[in-house]
Amino acid sequence: MIKKTLKIIGMTCAACSARIEKVVGKLDGVSSINVNLTTERATVNYDDKKIDINKITKAIENIGYGAEEEAELNEITIPIEGMTCAACSAKIERAVSRLEGVASASVNLTTEKAAIKYDSNKIKLKTIKQKISDLGYRPLDAIDKKDELDRKMREISTLKTKLVVSIIFCVALLYVSMGHMISWLKLPLPKLVDPMVNPLNYAIVQIILTLPIVIAGYKFYTVGFKALIKGAPNMFSLIAIGTSAAILYSLYSLYLIVMGSHDAVNNLYFETAGVIITLILLGKYLEALSKGKTSQAIKKLINLAPKTAVVIKHGKEISVIIEEVEIGDIVVVKPGDRIPVDGVIIDGVTTIDESMLTGESIPVDKRVDDSVYAATINKNGLIRFRVTKVGQDTFLAQIIKLVEDAQGNKAPIAHLADVVSGYFVPAVFGIALIAFLAWFITGHSLVFSLTIFISVLVIACPCALGLATPTAIMVGTGKGAEYGVLIKGGEALEMTHKVDTIIFDKTGTITEGNPTVTDVIMADGTEKEYLLKIVASVEKGSNHPLGRAIIKEYEKSDSTFLKVTNFETLPGYGIDSYIDDKNLLIGNKNLMNDKKIDLGKIEVDGERLSNDGKTLIYVAINGKIAGLFAVADVVKSGSLEVIKKIKSMGIKVGMITGDNEKTAKAIAKQVDIDYVLSEVLPEDKSSEIKKLQSSGSRVAFVGDGINDAVALVQADVGIAIGSGTDVAIESADIVLIKGDLTDVTTAIELSRATIRNIKQNLFWAFGYNVIGIPIAAGVLHIFGGPLLNPIFAAAAMSLSSLSVLTNALRLKWFKPSK
Repeated sequence: MIKKTLKIIGMTCAACSARIEKVVGKLDGVSSINVNLTTERATVNYDDKKIDINKITKAIENIGYGAEEEAELNEITIPIEGMTCAACSAKIERAVSRLEGVASASVNLTTEKAAIKYDSNKIKLKTIKQKISDLGYRPLDAIDKKDELDRKMREISTLKTKLVVSIIFCVALLYVSMGHMISWLKLPLPKLVDPMVNPLNYAIVQIILTLPIVIAGYKFYTVGFKALIKGAPNMFSLIAIGTSAAILYSLYSLYLIVMGSHDAVNNLYFETAGVIITLILLGKYLEALSKGKTSQAIKKLINLAPKTAVVIKHGKEISVIIEEVEIGDIVVVKPGDRIPVDGVIIDGVTTIDESMLTGESIPVDKRVDDSVYAATINKNGLIRFRVTKVGQDTFLAQIIKLVEDAQGNKAPIAHLADVVSGYFVPAVFGIALIAFLAWFITGHSLVFSLTIFISVLVIACPCALGLATPTAIMVGTGKGAEYGVLIKGGEALEMTHKVDTIIFDKTGTITEGNPTVTDVIMADGTEKEYLLKIVASVEKGSNHPLGRAIIKEYEKSDSTFLKVTNFETLPGYGIDSYIDDKNLLIGNKNLMNDKKIDLGKIEVDGERLSNDGKTLIYVAINGKIAGLFAVADVVKSGSLEVIKKIKSMGIKVGMITGDNEKTAKAIAKQVDIDYVLSEVLPEDKSSEIKKLQSSGSRVAFVGDGINDAVALVQADVGIAIGSGTDVAIESADIVLIKGDLTDVTTAIELSRATIRNIKQNLFWAFGYNVIGIPIAAGVLHIFGGPLLNPIFAAAAMSLSSLSVLTNALRLKWFKPSK
């Protein structure tokens, strides 16, 4: 059977779609056809030995409609090496999207990947990769996720080595060039390199110390100048131009020293280039570390699934690698083991911990015909199940794919410096060149005109522009760490201040995440201490979390247990056992009804507690109701105050959970949350966030479980509770190390303060350029004023950097509101 999708032209109503279905459905060889009037598409299943697609389209055309075979698009993710900023990803995206046959292209700077949909009949993958190569970047083959992680680790290691080399030589360079000039330092220099005694040696030593730094940052030049030549300057172009201007002018000064002009020793700016390269290398190293976390999240999800499975073959149990398990195989899982693949139970009863998939803290009772999922934990019963899904079709694999898709579709934040660089760099070059030619043509010397040219480039050095954002981010993230808020880079910090909606996961986030006894109701004549003792003694033989909650409550006052006999688990109901010849029934209301136990007044209390979203455990002794335990996942202290504070900040608050509706609404009422979505699976969480985003909301999601990984990545800002799982933490943009919800508001306040600081920094950085460039070009000299010497141009540049750094340091006094 062949399945094809046809685009139908000319349908106007349901009668049209029905007519097409009727006509095509009667054709010999067509097994089924479904026509969708809304999408104007027809899905046809047919036997290609009896009929071809051309006859089907001809039949549709004969009854007055148009039909075209819709191209099946291939989807490919291409890792790309060499991107440095948003300008790079945007350039690749534009160029690839324009290729004939490419339906869409989305390039993610953070994950360094391009997600491309294309028609293989019109364009080949080789052509797409060649286009990326022509742009100056390196498309990589789709590699194993572990190999990709190893590659990223190697890149980080290489960057670290370059940074260390750069720092060592930069410190030495600053010592030689600046140490003796600072009065309070008065660092001594040997006469051999003393600028007043041996100016040439002084200059040569600076060149020698600068060269390793330039080599360490060689990519700034190769990538920056290549981008400039192609007409798409990026951040590296700014770095390359600024440092090159300083080095070229310093080399010119060296030439003057060689020619006998010893005063030129004051015009050496090698240390300027060295410091800029070192600082940018530091920023790129920290950025690479942050990017590396993305792959870690996927790796940990993959590692959840067992590597082997026990399969029944020819009546014997044998262990096979997971890749050899096939649909229809019978798999055996013992208590405590993880489920290797998806399937349906054919023998046995148990409870399974599905919290890593659903977020529900209480294990689920399972029996014959119930479904089980890969990576979940079999708690207390041996089961056999028939395999229904393997490999990429399992529920866990779908979650992994959702996480990858969310990462790939998350548009990178456009950094202001990258956007401005496209206009700033050509403008500065143009001004410098125009000024040079204008002064030279009007009769001034080559040296004079060159001085103007270099002054413009030096004063327009992007040092302040390059420092404006990363410096504030480094101080802001450092301050966040002091308060237990780990912010993974500038994008998360920048986006957090725009958030207008925060969605909380329930279990382990708003609540404690562990069942706790909240109420104990006794029937007349029953003592609480005795009821606790006998139930805890029985539950000691169970592995159920509700039972453990009762044991924990009992152990607050006593640690002795009674002897239990004839212990029998009743799957889906509870426990039947004996203590001192007394029959004890412990379980849910269905058990009491099944055993015809009269609940009496206890039933009223049960209804009330059930309406509060609590799980009930009834206890009967010798056929009479003795009491009732209410167990619930209690709200964390401070949750209500935090949510009220978030609302006061003008942010909407909602809650999503895998728990049942009654429990979810009860919890939401306690913490003053109006918007609630209950009984959801991981993909539902992600879909709900997408809906909010499509309506224009900037969404933050707060969660702690593996089941939250997809939502954490899909959200504009993912916030993980530090006490949660490693996968949630790795998938998130922000981690609350202390697990304190109060830190959600700390993160928002810190983000707002940092972005405000960044805007101030950019104002100073651009302000100096706007004022300084015309002066450097000689505007004041035209009216009889002074000519700006490059030394003052460099001083102005340094002053702009100093103002940016000083302003950023003000963030050190940040304190979250009480």
